[in-house]
Amino acid sequence: MNTDLLRWKKELSDELTGDILPFWINFLGNGKPLCGRIDGHGVPHPEAGISAILLSRMLWAFSAIFRTTRLKSALDAARTVHTVLAGDLIDPVCGGVFWEIAPDGNPFETKKQSYALGFAIYGLSEYARATGDADALAEARALFETLEKKVRDPRADGYVEALSRDWKPLQDMRLSDKDANTYFSMNTHLHLLEPYTNLLRIWPDARLREAVLQLIRIHTEHLFDERTGHLNLFFDPSWKAASQTVSYGHDIEASWLLDEAAEVARDSSERVRTVSSTLAEKSLDGLLPDGSLAYEFDPLTSTTDTERHWWVQAEGIVGFFNHYEKCGDERFLQAALGLWQYIRTHLLDKEGGEWFWSIRPDGSVNRDDDKAGFWKCPYHNSRMCMEIISRIGKLTADKT
Repeated sequence: MNTDLLRWKKELSDELTGDILPFWINFLGNGKPLCGRIDGHGVPHPEAGISAILLSRMLWAFSAIFRTTRLKSALDAARTVHTVLAGDLIDPVCGGVFWEIAPDGNPFETKKQSYALGFAIYGLSEYARATGDADALAEARALFETLEKKVRDPRADGYVEALSRDWKPLQDMRLSDKDANTYFSMNTHLHLLEPYTNLLRIWPDARLREAVLQLIRIHTEHLFDERTGHLNLFFDPSWKAASQTVSYGHDIEASWLLDEAAEVARDSSERVRTVSSTLAEKSLDGLLPDGSLAYEFDPLTSTTDTERHWWVQAEGIVGFFNHYEKCGDERFLQAALGLWQYIRTHLLDKEGGEWFWSIRPDGSVNRDDDKAGFWKCPYHNSRMCMEIISRIGKLTADKT
């Protein structure tokens, strides 16, 4: 087994530094991103706006790749993205970050989406972690303070989806056109848990630790549905669920992010382990005969959306491998390996580089969605590579 894992580790290292990193360095171009978007046919769109999500996730990815590989090309790219993020994305008047900037760096969409603030913290904290940059740490801390002061609802003890540039209520708080317009969402809280945890690694602040612990409680007490073993997606201000849709990708992603947060915040409660383990177990229901992981399940119609999205496959690998490490159940190792084989066979773009957005239920490549852009970023797949490389290294070292 050690030989198989070491071979997999080598494959992931080659994918990270030989495919993902070069593609995104080329996308970055000179100084600022080459453009805000490359479509599914490989055509650049320099007129496209540049999202907070894209910039923040690129900063995280380049920084983490430098931290784990010490490649100077990754460091240079991280420095470039940090300059853009700090100079153009952070709102110098009202605080927080803009949702989208124009190609020239001017604000384009100025609303304050909590999800975007979280990812900015994720990128800045990883850059500070990788380089020791004091300015980046100060910027991440300032965004934490802004979220706690402007966004957190102390009555409901959760984080509102979105506010206006000057922190006023919005009629439409949706993260995207695919999302429900609700006060709270699973997705936003999951992607606040993640950056808060990363910031806590380098800034052991008592208030930050308590915020991480509270976000863990939100997941285990509000987002997790005891009846189904899954996370609910959308909620009203009293935490009443407004959707029954199952998101396999978010369930398996949350399973390992909860374990990570509990470890960093020193939460040893059995409740976290129970919820994270249940989410991993229930995510097995989404595995398809070809080894891939389905997108969603609608219990109202008993239908499964079998489109294979790139990020769902990547998070499935980390989540299943994480649970294998916890319990030793070979089913989870085989699930992770099966997902990697599916990715290698179907999702890797062997001509244009990087990964396709998805494979449709009929087996065709989805070229209607971006190769790089507002949502398609080097985050899920690069993180998967780095997580599994690190975990295999520890696992094989322990068995020798």
